[in-house]
Amino acid sequence: MMKFRVLVYVFFFVPCISYAQHSLDSLLFQLDEAIENHEVYVNQKEERIRHLKKRLNTVTKNTVEEYNLTAAIYDEYRPYICDSAIYYKNKNVQIARQLKDVERLYESKLEMASLMASTGIYMEAVEFLGLINRAKIPAHLLTNYYHTYERVYSELAYYTQDTQGAQRYRQIANQYQDSLRQILTPDNELYYTLEETALRYSNNVNEALAINLRLLEKHELGTREYAITAYNRALDYRQAGNTEGVKYYLALSALSDILSATKDHASLWMLAEILYNENDMERAYNYIRYSWSETVFYNARLRSLQSAVILSLIDKTYQATIEKQNDKLQKYLYLISILAVLLIIAFFYIYRQMKRIAIVRRYLQKANANLKQLNKELNQVNEQLKSVNIDLSESNNIKEEYIGHFIKLCSTYIDKMDAFRRMVHKKISTGKTAELLRTTASHEMMDKEAEELYVNFDKAFLQIFPDFVEKVNDLLIDEERIILKKDELLNTELRILALIRLGINNSSQIADFLRYSVNTIYNYRAKIKNRAKSRDDFEELIALIR
Repeated sequence: MMKFRVLVYVFFFVPCISYAQHSLDSLLFQLDEAIENHEVYVNQKEERIRHLKKRLNTVTKNTVEEYNLTAAIYDEYRPYICDSAIYYKNKNVQIARQLKDVERLYESKLEMASLMASTGIYMEAVEFLGLINRAKIPAHLLTNYYHTYERVYSELAYYTQDTQGAQRYRQIANQYQDSLRQILTPDNELYYTLEETALRYSNNVNEALAINLRLLEKHELGTREYAITAYNRALDYRQAGNTEGVKYYLALSALSDILSATKDHASLWMLAEILYNENDMERAYNYIRYSWSETVFYNARLRSLQSAVILSLIDKTYQATIEKQNDKLQKYLYLISILAVLLIIAFFYIYRQMKRIAIVRRYLQKANANLKQLNKELNQVNEQLKSVNIDLSESNNIKEEYIGHFIKLCSTYIDKMDAFRRMVHKKISTGKTAELLRTTASHEMMDKEAEELYVNFDKAFLQIFPDFVEKVNDLLIDEERIILKKDELLNTELRILALIRLGINNSSQIADFLRYSVNTIYNYRAKIKNRAKSRDDFEELIALIR
C-alpha cells in the first residue's frame, strides 16, 4: 500500500510541484500583498471575537452554554493573543469546576497545558499536567493526554541547554509517544502526522510527502490547519535538500497564517532566514519585521526568543546595505559633477568651432561674389564651387540640428542635476535628513528615468527598423498578432524581441535592462514562441529582420 502511495506521488504530484516552484515569484508577490492588507483579516478576527463576547454576556453563569462560548473565544484567541487565550482557558477550568464536570475539567486542563508548552511555559505546563489523575481520564481524552505530555517534553528536549537534561526529556517524550501510538487509529489525523514525522526523520521523504499530500487536501488555504500541514511539508523538503520546495511551502504556510489572522507562527521568519542567506535582503527584512511585530502582539516568550537572533542579524545587514547604497549614490553624484564639467567644456569647444565655421562661410561667400566677375571659361569651376557650398550648407544644417539635440540633452541633465543638488542642499541645511533618506530610497526617480530610457530606446530602434512591428506580426499566428495600445511604440514583448534583434540573447542581460526577474524573461520568451508560426527558429527569424 505504501509503495502504491509513493507511485501516485511520483507520477501525479511531482509535475504539480515543478509548476509550483516556477510560480514561487507569484506566490511571494501574493504573500507581500497579504502582509500589506493584513489588517483586513485581523478586523474579521476581531469581529468574530466581539460577536462571541456579546453572546457570552447574555448567558447564565456557570452553565454548559457559558463553557462552550468561552471555549469558542479561546479557540479564536489561541493563535491570536496568548494572554487572552490563557485567560479564557482558565475561565473554562473554573466553569468546569463549578459544574463539577470532570470530563470538561480534564479537557480544559489538557488544552491549557498544550498552550503553555507551545508558548515556552514548560514548567507550568508540567505542573498543570501533574494535577490530572491519569486513572480518571475518560478514554477519548487519552490521546490529548499523551500527546500533550509528548509535546511538552519534546519542546523541553529541543530548547534546553543542558545536554543530560535534554536526553532525559527526550526519553520521556518517546515513552509518551509510544503510549500515544498504541491508542491512535487511522481515523485520527494525528496518526498520519506522527507517521509523516517518523518517515521524515528516517529519511523516507517521498513517503512522508505522500502522506502530507493526503493531509493537505483535507484543509483549505486560509486555515491554521492548512498552515501547519504546509509547514510540515516544508520540513519534508528541507530533509530532502529541496530549497525551492521549502521556500514555496513556507510561503504558503505564512500566507495561510496571515489570511486566518494567526499571530503564533514560525513559517514567515524561517522563510526570511532563507531569503537572507540568498541575499534577498529587502524581502527578508520586511518579512522578519512583520513577523516580529506579530510575535510581540501574540506575546509568547518562546516565539520572541526564536526570532530575535535572525531579526538582529537581518537588521544589521539591511542597515549596512543602506549605507553602502548611500555611498554609491554619493559616488554617482561626484561622477555626474565631473561629467557636467566635461559637458560644459565640450559645449564651449563646439561653440568656438561654430564661430570658425561661420567665418569660413563668410569668406566663401565673398569668394563667390568675386568669382562671378570672372570670365565664362571659369563658369564650370564656379558651378562646382556652388555645389560644394550647397553641400557644406547642408552639412552645417545637419550639424546644427544634432548639436541642438545634444545641447538640449545636456541642458536637461544639467537642470536635473542642479534641481537635485538644490533639493539635497535644502533638506540637509534644514535638518530634514530623514526625509532626504526616504527620497533617495524611493525608486520613483529611477522608474521615471527608466521609462524615459525605454521611450528613447523605442524611438531610436524604430528609426532603424521602422517596419519591425509588422514584420514580427508576420511571424506570428494570425489570431496571436501583437496589437499595441494607443501612443505605445513598443511593449515589453517587442522590447525583448528588439534586444534579440540587436544581438542580445542572454536572458540575464535582458532582465537587467528591462528590470524584470530572469524567470519573467524566460516566461515572456516562451509565451511569444508558443504564438509563432515556426516556434523552433522563431528567434533566428527575428535576428534576420531588416
